Amino acid sequence: MGNSAWTIGCNVDVKLHDYREGTPHEKTFCVELWDVGGSINHSLSHSVFFNSVHGLILVHDLTNRKSQSNLRRWLGEVLNKDARKKTNGELDYDEEVFSENQLPVLVIGTKMDRIPDNNLEEVLSRSSSVAGQCRADFINLDCMQNKHLAAGTTNAVKLSRFFDKVVEKRYYTPDTRGRLGSQERRRPPSMTRTFSPTFLQEKLD
Repeated sequence: MGNSAWTIGCNVDVKLHDYREGTPHEKTFCVELWDVGGSINHSLSHSVFFNSVHGLILVHDLTNRKSQSNLRRWLGEVLNKDARKKTNGELDYDEEVFSENQLPVLVIGTKMDRIPDNNLEEVLSRSSSVAGQCRADFINLDCMQNKHLAAGTTNAVKLSRFFDKVVEKRYYTPDTRGRLGSQERRRPPSMTRTFSPTFLQEKLD
């Protein structure tokens, strides 16, 4: 990932996802990815990208504890985009709001390769704790190793399972029992990927 670029504002990409791959219900969907940057300079525009979101990937820097602690604020921004509930001047994660929303969430920790071996267990434990608070799967990545997301790995399975949930959030209703709802529309599901402001600021500097 040596050629990665900073996100200023929002970058949009599209991913083809094979829903329930390998089953009789397999179907290919287009998923829009909105990569929302964490720069404080653009914080007032974040809510523009949170409308009609069907899934959320929270990305944080494993080497930066503040980056991890900011995940609650990001989750609060998305869930409370209309209510604008605030704690100490900041939007905060509300467990009741989350339980009502049922938004698919995936937590991704980056820079695992930069963590000293004697500190790895403690850092990864904090990362899993954050995911546990919002009942989400988590993936920790060594950004120098593509094999961490290779087909068939645990991380790849978690990622595929997350996108399955995003598709179901967008297209399926409880009474369709595994079939696409009658109100299926052409617009693909939208999934927002957010970076901690601390992480982005570090890269911008």
